Amino acid sequence: MQEVVLSVGIDIGTSTTQLIFSRITIENKAGNYTVPRINIVNKEIIYRSDIYMTPLISAVEIDAKRVKEIVQREYQRAGFRPEDVQTGAVIITGETARKQNANQMLEALSSLAGDFVVAVAGPDLESVLSARGAGADQLSKDKRIVLANLDVGGGTTNIAVFQNGDLCGTCCLDVGGRLIKIQDGKVTYIYEKISTLAKNHGIFLEIGENADAVKLSRICDLMADQLAQAIHLKEFECRHCNIYTNGGRPLLEKPVIEAVTFSGGVADLIDNPRTDDDFPYGDVGVLLARAVREHPAFSKVKRYPVAETIRATVVGAGTHTTEVSGSTIAYAKDKLPVKNVPIIKISEADEINMEAFAAAISRQMPIYMTEGKMELTAIAFNGKSKTGFKEIQLLAHMIIDNTKAITDSKYPLIIVVENDIGKVLGNALQLMLGSDKDVICIDGIRTQNGDYIDIGEPLADGHVVPVVIKTLIFNS
Repeated sequence: MQEVVLSVGIDIGTSTTQLIFSRITIENKAGNYTVPRINIVNKEIIYRSDIYMTPLISAVEIDAKRVKEIVQREYQRAGFRPEDVQTGAVIITGETARKQNANQMLEALSSLAGDFVVAVAGPDLESVLSARGAGADQLSKDKRIVLANLDVGGGTTNIAVFQNGDLCGTCCLDVGGRLIKIQDGKVTYIYEKISTLAKNHGIFLEIGENADAVKLSRICDLMADQLAQAIHLKEFECRHCNIYTNGGRPLLEKPVIEAVTFSGGVADLIDNPRTDDDFPYGDVGVLLARAVREHPAFSKVKRYPVAETIRATVVGAGTHTTEVSGSTIAYAKDKLPVKNVPIIKISEADEINMEAFAAAISRQMPIYMTEGKMELTAIAFNGKSKTGFKEIQLLAHMIIDNTKAITDSKYPLIIVVENDIGKVLGNALQLMLGSDKDVICIDGIRTQNGDYIDIGEPLADGHVVPVVIKTLIFNS
């Protein structure tokens, strides 16, 4: 049995805005008379939009109307309507996520996003999406190496590190091709951190001065050097940590990176150098690409080409955001889909005994209350130590005893478990709560603190639900 769902990826980046549509095929891989085992078996991109320069009203505001017009036009060209779409992501990335009206931009697109398209942002998630869209995770798995993908865009560089295909670190730096802008031969914009980086190395650049390719190349050399430091190909300089987005943390020194890949708009210029014009896009993207390509530190490790460069993030958004739940789940059918549900994550250490588990719930629930009233929230945990019938019953009692704010509210009780106990736990909770309270209990999904979750309408004859895990934290 196969089922096909339509996914859209919409990426509104610092430099470019683009869309893709893809078909995601799910299939029951289990035999007859066994528990269904539903997996995603194929992801096929069926439409790629033109690549547009992201329209801005000013340096601090996105032109929401023009972006919406772009998305509407590409829906029409692709031959799809918003109601045709079942999953995917709208993401505002890089420097664009810092614009004053980023949230309003997402609201303007919500009517075009279907019932189960999510709006996500955040440098860690973007690092993962761009790397997976580029194929870096699979390359790391196939080569059995530690590989860092550097997605060098207009406003930020997102880095994700994979060891044998498994994600082991992410970071994001304020390094990008459009952090210095050029118009009519003059410098018209300099991002504050890049100005400071230049001054710390004795280079002074002012808005309005002539665009001197030699001086600007020296600044791009400094930005490339920061990237080399970020993946530990060079020793950190004293002010290196100032370049991370939102005060983020550097990567750990272990595991040692053995290879690199590059994606993003600047990656196209790294692999296909241009020599006829230093500023063809009104920025320093060409100079930054040259600086990265010629930086001696990057010659210390193997460099591999990737499947996607400038489209890596949108491909990741359209094909790598959706998971399917386990097949042993319980849910109130008329309560799905649910969107943007914050996760109360119980650590494995707190799962060891019921008292610690209960305390962790009680400690975190007030965070998600507004004026003393509970908002729609999900409780997530591993569940691997709770598999016996008696343990499940005790667990259900403990959850009910400590989620009165939820069970007394209008919202369903949502439980997200990693281990394969969703159906039995959900049935136990429903039996104890009675028919007046809706329960959604899914398994096979791993979450972290700070995650939000979307759960879509059931697929595969109701055996699974599509799930998107994301963060809605905007760069500030």
